[in-house]
Amino acid sequence: MSVKFEKETIRDTPIPGGRKHEIAHEIGERLTGGNTMTGYLAAYLEQLQKNPLRTKMLTSGSLAALQEILASWIAHDRSKHGHYLSARVPKMAIYGAFISAPLGHVLISILQRLFKGRTSLKAKILQILISNLIVSPIQNSVYLVSMAIIAGARTFHQVRATVRAGFMPVMKVSWITSPLALAFAQKFLPEQTWVPFFNIVAFVIGTYINAHTKKKRLAALRKKHYGDGRSNSGRTDDFSKRDY
Repeated sequence: MSVKFEKETIRDTPIPGGRKHEIAHEIGERLTGGNTMTGYLAAYLEQLQKNPLRTKMLTSGSLAALQEILASWIAHDRSKHGHYLSARVPKMAIYGAFISAPLGHVLISILQRLFKGRTSLKAKILQILISNLIVSPIQNSVYLVSMAIIAGARTFHQVRATVRAGFMPVMKVSWITSPLALAFAQKFLPEQTWVPFFNIVAFVIGTYINAHTKKKRLAALRKKHYGDGRSNSGRTDDFSKRDY
């Protein structure tokens, strides 16, 4: 009886922090999966295994739209209606879902297949080099072409001018962040978690670049007089009026 009484006493003893500790523990389990692997991350990884392309398309499309809204808010770039939900938001979602996600799915799958089971230092360095010299230039070129078309470019010369102007600055950012992110993933993360990890990294970097670009454009437009076909928000309404 004494042993049973002691167990019951310990069971009824309140945990330090009370309900707050329990809530924090429950949130942590839902996010990470805990021991039961039923959290949000576990559910996402399960869908990633069952329906990889569809899951990547939904993720990339949602993040691309959110990135545009967040970058507009950071740069105070409002539409002609005075809010941050511009026509670029659905276009960015389409780009993320139907262009960025399938392209990334194919390139990353090839890269992982080439280096599957190869854990030597030489293999890891070679993987980083291929990622930066082949994968990143392809992805960045497609990104710049898509951004030019979304901005209103309709001729080959307009698209080429956008790519030529933005390619090296974007590549410099990729060459700094990509090796660090890939080395971190190689060292600390299982391969099945690489997709959400790189999505987060790309979202943060993309938001920064997008917001920085918007700020530079708005600052340049403030130096000019309005009434040349541009809206009061500083957004260019006609891409074809630029000088290429």
